[in-house]
Amino acid sequence: MVRLRIHPAIGIARVGNSTRPDGWFLGPETPNPPVSPTGSFKDPDGAIKRQAARFRLYGYTADGRVVREVTTSDPGTRITWGVHVANRKAGWYEFHLPLDIPDSRDPAAKPSVRRNPRVGDRGSLVIDPGRKTLDAASGAVVPFTGGRFLGRVDVPLGEMHADEAGRLVVLGGHGTSGSPDHTPLASVTNNDGWYDDISDGPVTATVTVDGMPIPVDPAWVVVAPPNFAPEVRTLRTLYDLLFDVFVSTGQLPFPATVSFGEHIEPILRRFCELQWVNAGFAAQFGWAGPRHFLDPDNLARLGSPAAEYREVRRQVYTALRDYGRDDKSPMPWPWMYGDGMASVPRTVRQYMTLSPTQDRMLLAWSRGEFDPAPFPGHPSRVEDAPPAARPGLLDRAALDFCVADAFHPGIEVTWPIRHASMFAEPFRILPRAEGAPDPDYGDTLTPDEALAADGPLHAQGPGDLSRWMAVPWQTDTAGCRAGYESQAGLGPRYDPYVPTFWPARVPNHVLKQSDYETVNRPDGDGSADREAAFAHRAVWLRGLTGSTPQEQRRQMVDGWYKLGIVETRPYTVGDGRFPQVMQVESTPEPPFDQAADTNNLVNVHVPARMEVETATAAVVEATGHDSAEVTVGYVDNIDPYLDTP
Repeated sequence: MVRLRIHPAIGIARVGNSTRPDGWFLGPETPNPPVSPTGSFKDPDGAIKRQAARFRLYGYTADGRVVREVTTSDPGTRITWGVHVANRKAGWYEFHLPLDIPDSRDPAAKPSVRRNPRVGDRGSLVIDPGRKTLDAASGAVVPFTGGRFLGRVDVPLGEMHADEAGRLVVLGGHGTSGSPDHTPLASVTNNDGWYDDISDGPVTATVTVDGMPIPVDPAWVVVAPPNFAPEVRTLRTLYDLLFDVFVSTGQLPFPATVSFGEHIEPILRRFCELQWVNAGFAAQFGWAGPRHFLDPDNLARLGSPAAEYREVRRQVYTALRDYGRDDKSPMPWPWMYGDGMASVPRTVRQYMTLSPTQDRMLLAWSRGEFDPAPFPGHPSRVEDAPPAARPGLLDRAALDFCVADAFHPGIEVTWPIRHASMFAEPFRILPRAEGAPDPDYGDTLTPDEALAADGPLHAQGPGDLSRWMAVPWQTDTAGCRAGYESQAGLGPRYDPYVPTFWPARVPNHVLKQSDYETVNRPDGDGSADREAAFAHRAVWLRGLTGSTPQEQRRQMVDGWYKLGIVETRPYTVGDGRFPQVMQVESTPEPPFDQAADTNNLVNVHVPARMEVETATAAVVEATGHDSAEVTVGYVDNIDPYLDTP
């Protein structure tokens, strides 16, 4: 054992407003974690629990083989952890479009200028508590305090402690956002004068065995917004994206054999899982839907390489979006927005595709070039895996429950993460030397500067991953919904449910607790009621009131924790008429629980100068929806171009 590595290489913590000592839980540590009991994600007071990221140390031989986990219970071993998180959002550049896509080079694209340009002391915009250390055997709790915003507001970024084996446990902030001068919220992603307590930074360790130091490869922690559907996975996870990055650069091999159980079935399953967070996916891919891939008969055909099922496989594959064939059509799968999503002008990147590696595996499957043997699956506990497999499971589990759908900008991280220059090795962020100055790129960050050899996509410092994200985080979470359309696009082919942004993390439409209770009662005279209850979906953001995004952003900042959490519930009737397991929204906190189920169903974008009242009346006439169901406004996040007509 010549060196140690910290795993997961990128750990994911999430904010929550619970202040109870037990108001937190550990994030997933395998890709197949145990199902969480009902009520696991909120405390008895209705506050959202924080998700903690736990880090472990593994010893490696000189040729890269895993030896074992190293803990404080090992004789003569001393571990000192170091964490340096920061929030650099307010001192960074505005987000309009990813700077690595052609759309950002359009002359009409809004430039990425500095946030808070009138603040001369740029350092006062950075919330940085400095590097904190923890003796793993001390039993201490070390807070990430000392960071301030504009020199006026103390902003704690969380804390750390060690578990009984000396493993590091990192907790982020409490989801706090604010403006010292009470500046109105004018944007989805760029609100000057505002801060939040999202953060990220390097995780290090100093380890000695019998007084002899052992070198340690560092890790990274990202503190993200809450996961409002924690047991639903998206179609292209952050793990999928990064695996593709390292396959495409030759750092990881493409699978020698494509396995239906390991590589294909999970993608098909995720299409079906999205039924619990989006009504459009529920109708097409949900239980008893025309594309319910998980139906046993369907799954048997899809999992067979037999020639008679080739057309079945091929039709699924050809339904997937291909930019060269499909241009700007919204119809190919998946029905999700992409990195270049905008009102006008629209490009092929209006909608997303699966990763090239996912596409390559699906193409092989469509041709029958795959192994149909059952995949045993991942263990539900990392301790149940062989020691050599544990570091990889930890690395994957942290990323498998993060989204890499539309980087617009995203939930946990955004577009810079897909550049190999950001990494020292697969999945491990390349850290900047502690104390090294942050380069200054001037008043505007251009695509050329962003992608340059001396640009920001190389060695990273504290806060460098999260600085690209929305400030505050709540405005983006409230703003990125489903079925966005301009008034001109309304008509009989308008669908308020799809396309969508990130439903696996920010749900669109959910199965309510009351509907689940109706479905889960023994059959009798109410058979039709049960069918109707199962098919019914309520708008997840229905508790936000007012017809404009501007009104609703403030409510989201003040009341985000009142939203329901989509949790696993069993179907106990046992008659096979409904899924054995359902994902159900916990009852929102008052007054969100009193809102009509269809409030905020229709989301319409209008030019900034258009009167909202006039637009609302036109939308009601065009769609037949009630005005309470319609949210109309100028949404800058989907209008990233100048002088949009």
